[in-house]
Amino acid sequence: MLSGFDVFRFAFAAVFAGLHAGLMFGLFREWRHDNKLAGFSKKKGQKENPGRPDTVSVVVPVRNEEANVAGLLESLARQDYPEAEFIFIDDGSTDKSPELLKNFAASRPAARIITLAENPGPNRKQYALTRGIEAARGELLLFTDADCEVPPCWIGAMAARMADNGIALTIGPVFKKPDHEAGPPGSIGRIFFRQYQCFDHAIRYMYLAASTGLGAAGGGFGNNLIVRREALDRIGGYGKVPPSPTEDAALVSLIRAQSRSRAGAGMAVHAACGRDLWVLTKNERTWKALVNQTLRWNNGGLFSPSPSTRLNFGFLMVTISMGILAIPALPFAGGLWPLPAAVLFSMTMNTIATLRLFGPALPRGRAGYIVQIVFTPAYFTFLTILGFCGIKTDWKGRRAG
Repeated sequence: MLSGFDVFRFAFAAVFAGLHAGLMFGLFREWRHDNKLAGFSKKKGQKENPGRPDTVSVVVPVRNEEANVAGLLESLARQDYPEAEFIFIDDGSTDKSPELLKNFAASRPAARIITLAENPGPNRKQYALTRGIEAARGELLLFTDADCEVPPCWIGAMAARMADNGIALTIGPVFKKPDHEAGPPGSIGRIFFRQYQCFDHAIRYMYLAASTGLGAAGGGFGNNLIVRREALDRIGGYGKVPPSPTEDAALVSLIRAQSRSRAGAGMAVHAACGRDLWVLTKNERTWKALVNQTLRWNNGGLFSPSPSTRLNFGFLMVTISMGILAIPALPFAGGLWPLPAAVLFSMTMNTIATLRLFGPALPRGRAGYIVQIVFTPAYFTFLTILGFCGIKTDWKGRRAG
């Protein structure tokens, strides 16, 4: 006869592995959906697609990005979508960022700069984006950050994913640019640091796309996201998004919740996967900076304004943590082995799927990703503990929550 302990440990393993098997199905479903949208765009062509709007507004908040924004501006200058307008929000920059923006806008009538004399917050990035959205004219609003670089077909590719009028918001992948100089001294330490933070970005997006494929989208990368203005109007505008350390995830959750209401037609969320819209962002230079960034993302999920996001993300992080924390207890309680076994089995599935879909965006040396099967859930456990201990993070030198 099974004891309560046996029921717990085997039920945990079955539920956790089953959850991840379901996520793999959701990922496959979303990948196929994205292929259909991309294929439809290629067959119809830009001008023949009746669902494609004439104007897309690219909205970019900028605060002291002198060292990074030049790369973004160069990539925006190469875009093949002439109907786009560019809205930059200078959020109190004290470096040469405003000068670089003015140089870009000088030869582009469709580019405008909004200068904020003050930013009362509480989420300062969200406030800056709200001001930019108010100034934009486009039916579609496309967001990225000043430290990103986008492919030449990015605007058109993201707009094409919105050709289906039933889609209110599309999230696109964002990957880190490997930096051979980043990380701690020593070649092994730098290689691992570079590989991990690139992999971390990719596997987070894998989870995001998988949950979206199951109809449970609860997050997104705000530096590669497009939303229909009509959808924002239906939720009361971007300023109505509840304050959160991750305002982009809060927006996705709010639109997803609206899609389930009686008036939710045309409010679907899509997670794109195609290489035609992969965005690159700068990597973090130190472990401290990486922990600050990833802790902000984790806290955004754990303490999301959306109850369903808190439940889904919290369950995932807590169960991963239980499996990892059981490992040091195995010498004293060997019967706990199904907990870490389920986590490691699931991480193997996740790693294979991530490498299969997004491998070209990651550093070479696939054998090294075997280490991520153990390190990634251990790192997620570390972030979860910090989050529940109330550790706060910073964004652009400001307290983010």
